[in-house]
Amino acid sequence: MSNGILYALTVAIWGSTWLAIEFQLGVVAPDVSVFYRYVLAAAIMLGWCFIRGLPLKFQRDAHWRFMAMGLLMFCLNYLLTYYAQVHITSALAAIAFTSMLWMNMIYARLFFGIRNGIRAIAGSVLGIIGVVIIFYPQIGSVSVDDATLFGFLLALAGAMLASLGNMVSQDAQRRGLPIVQSNAWGMSYGALFTGLIVLGGDSQITFDWSGPYVLSLLYLTFFGTIVAFGAYLTLLGRIGAHKVGYAVVLFPVVAVMLSVAFEGLPLTASLIFGVVLVLAGNFFVVQSKTYPTPVAQGVGVADKSSSAAATADRHSATTASAATKFER
Repeated sequence: MSNGILYALTVAIWGSTWLAIEFQLGVVAPDVSVFYRYVLAAAIMLGWCFIRGLPLKFQRDAHWRFMAMGLLMFCLNYLLTYYAQVHITSALAAIAFTSMLWMNMIYARLFFGIRNGIRAIAGSVLGIIGVVIIFYPQIGSVSVDDATLFGFLLALAGAMLASLGNMVSQDAQRRGLPIVQSNAWGMSYGALFTGLIVLGGDSQITFDWSGPYVLSLLYLTFFGTIVAFGAYLTLLGRIGAHKVGYAVVLFPVVAVMLSVAFEGLPLTASLIFGVVLVLAGNFFVVQSKTYPTPVAQGVGVADKSSSAAATADRHSATTASAATKFER
């Protein structure tokens, strides 16, 4: 599947999950909802691997990476995001999550020695400014109290952990670990860790059999987790963290466009201007190049050896080449 289709799938699906998460909040505790989501996702992924005959046996080193992916991307990231939306609006949560774009750039430099060019930096700035302009009417009406600040910090922490999970996944792909099985194991560990947190906390294990809850759970499980993560992490290995990371800036745009189409949100000049800035930023980021620095200068997730350095150089060259093909 082409990079453009994978990117469109990621943005379209995750742009709609902000609304779906709202239907998960209420009767069932957020951590319990996350647990249900990843139990279902892990079962489907492991079943798919079994049906397709994909090998699921890996060395201990691989399982350490799967566990890190599960804890960072499929457990803590979502727990913090769900709880953040208890205290703040989805608009503020979306804005906080755009910080993952910067975190991806910083971590890619620290762990893999990948330095971003001026186009990537300029595009990132344009995109984040555009998101702020889009949500400015909602931001202006929010009262800045302790609950709002706490929710915003939770969302920022979730973005930081998700970005670290991106680095673990990128490192796993560099080491040749297959994406489908990595996701299957990562989601399994994510469900396990979330279940332990639920058992150790105060949340009651309940279920909401109402239509909105069940349908949103199924949507978040299959599309928001299995399909979107498969597309996103494939792109992460192909084009690098800074390019695929821009998708988090486009998610809020999709959410807003859905509100315009189905919820009667007025199409104002500021909203249009914000969308234009986000799209312009996307163009700059996708067309940008990366510049490798010696891996030994970073705090490498990957081994600091001549072999890893050569791999980093080859990956950076592939990323630069992919940028010219990305929009085709």
